[in-house]
Amino acid sequence: MLDLSTLYQVTDVKSRSISAENFTGEPGKGGMCPLEQGVSGSEARDLGLGWKVNPFIFLEPKSTFEIANIDGPGIIRHIWLTPQNRWRDTILRIYWDGQENPSVECPIGDFFCMGWNEYFQINSLAVCVNPGCAFNCYWQMPFRSNCRMTLENLSNKRDVIFYQIDYTLQSLPEEIAYFHAQFRRVNPLPYKEVYTIVDGIEGKGQYVGTYMAWGVNNNQWWGEGEIKFYMDGDTDYPTICGTGTEDYFCGSYDFEDPFTHDRYVPYSTPYAGLQVVTPDKLYRSQFRFGMYRWHIPDPIHFENSLRVTIQALGWRSEGRYLPLQDDIASVAYWYQTLPTVKFPPLPDRDYLEVI
Repeated sequence: MLDLSTLYQVTDVKSRSISAENFTGEPGKGGMCPLEQGVSGSEARDLGLGWKVNPFIFLEPKSTFEIANIDGPGIIRHIWLTPQNRWRDTILRIYWDGQENPSVECPIGDFFCMGWNEYFQINSLAVCVNPGCAFNCYWQMPFRSNCRMTLENLSNKRDVIFYQIDYTLQSLPEEIAYFHAQFRRVNPLPYKEVYTIVDGIEGKGQYVGTYMAWGVNNNQWWGEGEIKFYMDGDTDYPTICGTGTEDYFCGSYDFEDPFTHDRYVPYSTPYAGLQVVTPDKLYRSQFRFGMYRWHIPDPIHFENSLRVTIQALGWRSEGRYLPLQDDIASVAYWYQTLPTVKFPPLPDRDYLEVI
């Protein structure tokens, strides 16, 4: 892959891009929509063909729109989207190489680390969220024969979607792993149960990231729980065991201000971040947090299976842990060999909804 030190090299890679102005990504076919067929044909009527005639799509209620169908080999390099409806009402699915089951199935907001339907800027290597609601993904997604992406509108309201999918057509190594992302939500988490971020992964690959939208239902600190990675035949005990929720997301000591000790401190870095969504008064019930952790320099490799869990732990009287009953949602990101095991069914629209 090119970086600043190799940009001068000549390659056989072909750059392509799909948007509402070029649904197929074919060379020399962008901006060709006739005025009478374009969503902005009226606005361009004085200028004519080629003048921003069809810059977005209408995603109709209770419908699915195929935003990409690309023959490979190639690599998805960048996805940019600007949904306008409630972000959990739009479901992104990605299918690799003709598979029946999607390898990515996720509400659009959570996929881009915006699980609470509120804008907060993110500056990371894998995901950037910029004003006003620009969702950007830079996960590299190789495919051998075909990539198909769809957006499903669960709502009763038409959505307006601006989007662009940038990709390259090129040769690939003999062995590749395919990008995956799976969403889950439990609200509330049953008492003394451990939250499962992902399980049932079968194949060889590497785990590369976690996003969590965590709604706290108790006072006091809520992040004592450990994350655990059960891999390659682990049963009761994991191979990798964290020391606390904030520790896993590369923070420490309750994410609190180390000087005033009276508020949470949000941060956004290339590999980890915390977005505080509700008023920043420390240790209050009904706080909502968004947290991401990218294992880009430190992927977690597995040979044939993987399960990832996290405990929800706070504090109760007499210095004892309190198993929490919080509203927790997550997205697991990983690469693996095909085929993809069928994901658990997504919750229905009412269960997904953020109130």
